[in-house]
Amino acid sequence: MNLKILILIWILILAGAGIWFSIQTEKEKSEQQKMKILSNISKEEKPEITLISVYDNYQVDTRLKTAWGFATIIKTPKELILFDTGDDSEILLSNMEKLGINPLSIKKVVISHIHSDHVGGLEGFLERNSNVTVFIPSSFPQSVKNMIIQKGAKFVEISAPRKISDFIYTTGELYGPPEEQSLIIDSRKGLVIITGCAHPGIVNIVKKAKELMKRDKVYLVLGGFHHPPISCIKEFKELQVEKVAPSHCTGNLVREAFRNEYKENFIEYGVGKIIEIK
Repeated sequence: MNLKILILIWILILAGAGIWFSIQTEKEKSEQQKMKILSNISKEEKPEITLISVYDNYQVDTRLKTAWGFATIIKTPKELILFDTGDDSEILLSNMEKLGINPLSIKKVVISHIHSDHVGGLEGFLERNSNVTVFIPSSFPQSVKNMIIQKGAKFVEISAPRKISDFIYTTGELYGPPEEQSLIIDSRKGLVIITGCAHPGIVNIVKKAKELMKRDKVYLVLGGFHHPPISCIKEFKELQVEKVAPSHCTGNLVREAFRNEYKENFIEYGVGKIIEIK
């Protein structure tokens, strides 16, 4: 092999390395920019937020039906967002009606993960109100995406963290299994984290939310914690979580341990519970 060929080979290798480095640098810049957008604190006054449990296997309002599953309404001055739909749309819609919530007033639906006790009520809900955008993990099967389109609604596939609404963000798809997204609300009192089942691990989700939003403290963690070890309570304290509202799949033993540790900062969350964050 002569000298010219060797020189040409080295030029090609160096050029290839330069292109690879450029791509990696652009990826890093993109991720840094994404985190900067998420962690940027708006100068606007943060709105009042109301959280309303409309589907759960725990009960607060005896007028409402309980069933295995989870669904919560997030109410802001601008809109209503439905997070998960439980397993049965009839129960979901009945509970909403008794709470005075018009399904047609909801414009966004966020589904945490593929399990039926969180997405099972979606089809029936869309039959009542298809004028919505449904935010689903990108790992969802095509059959669910087809159903959403057939019902006349739109969907957005979620893989990375992104803004859902003013002061409301998704963690992006986190690995469980199954893949799952949680919501982060940048409220007046601090970060509010809402989980469906917390398959990626409730402590991992809290850490991820704090990392994304660049915050030291969390005001409230709410939703299904998926039978975590009792040691997670100590970790919550270390993560500076002020209040907790575990429900759905947390498990009675862990739920009571949270109650004993958090005392007045434990919130009894179940269907019919309304939490106002002012």
